[in-house]
Amino acid sequence: MYPSAASAAYDRAITVFSPDGRLFQVEYAREAVKRGTTAVGVTYKDGVILGVDKSLLTPLVSPKSIEKIFKIDDHIGVATSGLVADARRLVEEGRLKCQRNKLVYGEPISVTTLTKHVCDIKQAYTQYGGARPFGTALLIAGVNNTAHLYETDPSGAFTEYYAGAIGMGKRDVEKMFEEKYKKDMSRTEALDLAILGLSQVSQGKLKPEDLDVIVIEKENEFKRVPKQELQKALDNVAGQVKKTPQKEKKEKEE
Repeated sequence: MYPSAASAAYDRAITVFSPDGRLFQVEYAREAVKRGTTAVGVTYKDGVILGVDKSLLTPLVSPKSIEKIFKIDDHIGVATSGLVADARRLVEEGRLKCQRNKLVYGEPISVTTLTKHVCDIKQAYTQYGGARPFGTALLIAGVNNTAHLYETDPSGAFTEYYAGAIGMGKRDVEKMFEEKYKKDMSRTEALDLAILGLSQVSQGKLKPEDLDVIVIEKENEFKRVPKQELQKALDNVAGQVKKTPQKEKKEKEE
C-alpha cells in the first residue's frame, strides 16, 4: 500500500504519477474510507434501502449530532463512510444540482445524472494541484422508474450495485450479500438483509438506536425506518449473525 523509499517522492503531490502509474494520494484517500464505519445499501422490488451503524463510543455524545445518511432530494439519499466533513461538501453540491435541474428542466434529476455530477467533482480534485482528494466514499441511492444504488470512489469512479457496502466491513458484508441477495425481494426481506450485514460487522450487539436506516420507493419518497421496525428486523436476523472472537468478547464486556 505505502510507497517504497525509491518512489516516496511521488506521494507528495496529487498531480504526479509514480513510475508504475499510481496516484498515492488517491490510494491514501481510499484508506480513509476503509477506516470509516460501515454503510450498506440494498435494492428490492419496490425501492432501495440505505443503512449505517452509528454506534457511539461514549454516552456523552448526542445521537442526533451523528449524521451519516443525508437527504439529497425527495427521491435520492446518500450514505457516507470516511471523512464525514468531506461528504457534507459533496452533499451540498448534490443538493444544488438537484434544485438547478428542477428549475431548468421542470422535473426531478435522475439518480445516474446526479452520481455522474458528484463523481466529476471528485475526479477534479485528483487532477489539480493545491487540493487533495475527498476522503469519503458515498452510496447514492434513489428511485426514478426503477431503484438505483451507486458506489462512488475517491478517484471519481462509480459502479452500480444491486446490494453493496462501504467502510471497514465492506468485504465481509458483500461476501454475505453475494450468498443471500435475491432480486425482487420484498421490503421486509431487504431490510432484514441490510440489518444482517450491519450486525455481521458490528463490534457489539446492535440496538435500534445504533442504526440509521432509510427507504426510498417510487410511491413513498425518502423516509426513515422507525425504531419498532428496526427492532423487528434485529429479532429476525438474531440467529443468523456469525460471531467473530472480537464480537463475542465485546458482548461479554457489555
